[in-house]
Amino acid sequence: MRIEQLQAFLAIIETGSFQQAARTCSCTQSTISRQIQSLEEDLGIPLFHRHHQAKLTVGGERLLPHARKICQEWKLVHQSISSLLAGKQPELCVAAIHSVCAYLLPPILQQFCDRHPQVQLRVTALGSDRSLKVLKDGLVDIAIVMENRMFTASSDMVVQNLYQEPIEILMSAKHPLAQYTTIPWAELVKYPQVVFKDGYGMQRLVQEQFSKLGTKLQAVLELNTLDAFRGVVRQGELIALLPKSALLDIHSDPTLAARSIEPTPHTGVHLSRQVVLVTTSDRLQIPPIQSFWDLVCKELVVAG
Repeated sequence: MRIEQLQAFLAIIETGSFQQAARTCSCTQSTISRQIQSLEEDLGIPLFHRHHQAKLTVGGERLLPHARKICQEWKLVHQSISSLLAGKQPELCVAAIHSVCAYLLPPILQQFCDRHPQVQLRVTALGSDRSLKVLKDGLVDIAIVMENRMFTASSDMVVQNLYQEPIEILMSAKHPLAQYTTIPWAELVKYPQVVFKDGYGMQRLVQEQFSKLGTKLQAVLELNTLDAFRGVVRQGELIALLPKSALLDIHSDPTLAARSIEPTPHTGVHLSRQVVLVTTSDRLQIPPIQSFWDLVCKELVVAG
């Protein structure tokens, strides 16, 4: 059973004849006849008495209310999809890592709201892995996260590199490591750390780095907000490896210090993270999502 068959069925009822139905549907009478014949074969029952005027059989009477309901639903579906493709989307949901939400997204959000006042923008700060999970589950439209090929390798995912930023160390201003301008890895690994919770890309990055160094990470506390990191580190004993963007205003707090890290011994390059913009290919067909995507690329690729 196809929607065209039901539409032909209703057109015959509304016009009273196969010939008039063909004019209404902008097709030939033979096409209408084939649609009805095929529908009758699918249902296994005749739908019309073939007289000079089309009259419903018992089977046709039984089909009529269902055909009207199905065609009405199809019309509503078509209108809804057309509205979506025309940019009439009621809301746009974004998941982003905390540092992006706190420091980089606000001006972009304002620009988007100015351009699309009819779209309700919803932004949630989540870890990278969790952000990609809710994107895959269809709960958000766009994710701004640390790259994780385990989540983004599928063919339906669209990934845009935004920027790469160095990882630095947050510590108390009185911490022994504060004496260094650039901290050697040999010294850094001696101290216990506060790390992001499981499911955050930064925890994975730090764990992988210590594994490459052949050293055990002394992770004594897990947190998930930048304010919590600062509060704990301020006590004096713990350090935290964080992206530079999370430490931009650290100079205004005399109780805290941030230091860069020497290049890693095994690669000779500085530890850094890659931040990416991710969505699915079908979502980029929706004008508000494409608009938000373009704004992020314009602002953050330049910023990186």
